[in-house]
Amino acid sequence: MKEANIRKLIEIFQESGVEELEYQESFWRGIRLRLSRSRRVEAGSAVALQAPLAAPAPAAPAPAPPVAAAPAAADAVGDGLHAVTSPMVGTFYRSPSPEAESFVNVGDMVKSDQTICIIEAMKIMNEIEADVDGEIVEADVETGSPVEYGQPLFRIRPA
Repeated sequence: MKEANIRKLIEIFQESGVEELEYQESFWRGIRLRLSRSRRVEAGSAVALQAPLAAPAPAAPAPAPPVAAAPAAADAVGDGLHAVTSPMVGTFYRSPSPEAESFVNVGDMVKSDQTICIIEAMKIMNEIEADVDGEIVEADVETGSPVEYGQPLFRIRPA
């Protein structure tokens, strides 16, 4: 199984409401991949997940296509703010590189589908987009901090 196929299966799994996905290419080849919402991944063949030894390492991780934020948890306070939550476990970054400006700052107006941060997961940079138009009123995570699935990243006052 090629790495691109594994990435596509993971993408489909993340976008679906499926609780568990299992893929087995062939019983004799022993290639098996299982994805579960409990964040447990099993692979029957480690070789399928490794790059060839002669392949040069990339200079920098390639950015992944933008990822929609995880569904926001119910707003318990009722303050009318919308929480943009992490759609995955990873490392949070407010800018595309250490020397670059932040994608957004408190007080900025954002549009739906505008990139507001990056979450690095498994050496892949995933752009996270706002899912509503409005004003950023809180930034809940610092650059370089680990984030969990569903953790609030920003709070937006809808326009």
